[in-house]
Amino acid sequence: MPKVVSFAKSDVGLVRSNNEDAFVLDPELNFWALADGMGGAASGEVASRIFTETTLEVFSKWGRAGEENFALVQKVFLLANERIFTRGKENPSHHGMGCTAELLAFFEQNFILGHVGDSRTYVYRLGQLRQLTRDHSLVQDQIDQGLITLAEARKHPLRHIISRAVGVEEKLAVDFIKGKSLPGDIFLLCSDGLSDTVEDSTIQKTLSLPLHLEKKGDKLIELARSSGGHDNITAVLCEVLPFP
Repeated sequence: MPKVVSFAKSDVGLVRSNNEDAFVLDPELNFWALADGMGGAASGEVASRIFTETTLEVFSKWGRAGEENFALVQKVFLLANERIFTRGKENPSHHGMGCTAELLAFFEQNFILGHVGDSRTYVYRLGQLRQLTRDHSLVQDQIDQGLITLAEARKHPLRHIISRAVGVEEKLAVDFIKGKSLPGDIFLLCSDGLSDTVEDSTIQKTLSLPLHLEKKGDKLIELARSSGGHDNITAVLCEVLPFP
């Protein structure tokens, strides 16, 4: 089981008055999660909070350090989807609310990641940054079809339209990514308030700096703010320490 040090921070940004992002992390229970709410008014905050609270509940009740956590990650998404969908159905003011979500757990020398929406998870390994997740969004579909370029996608007027979110529909399709973790790996879970405004090359450069993890996280948040801060900004960083 790898030892992981972590840091997380969320910022409301420079335009919005409320923060619809939420995160929760517990190295003892071996999970790190982020959610970005949507739905207007306070509904987005409700959805993201339900996801993070569900994560903590599931891992607290059934988590076992060092065990394969695929079933727990799956349970979190299905239970959170049911709870958010039911809340939206029973409360007209919350109708249509949902959230994007990232949930990362480690076991032995491996990781398991659950992903829905356009929040992202990256891994910085051996000097290179790699995006592990694929955005569930209209512009990503257009990129995949060769209709627009990555540069065009960054300024596309419909770039915030997502094709999949937790709690919007009764059934949910979740992307699960498994892989090996290596000593020195840094995993970054972030909301689109960061990835939309800070280029991947700049994220890579920031994670390569000889700084403590907390300073790297602070710098990523500040970069997003200095690039406009038009959305809430959240970053969760997990660094894998050398195996014993």
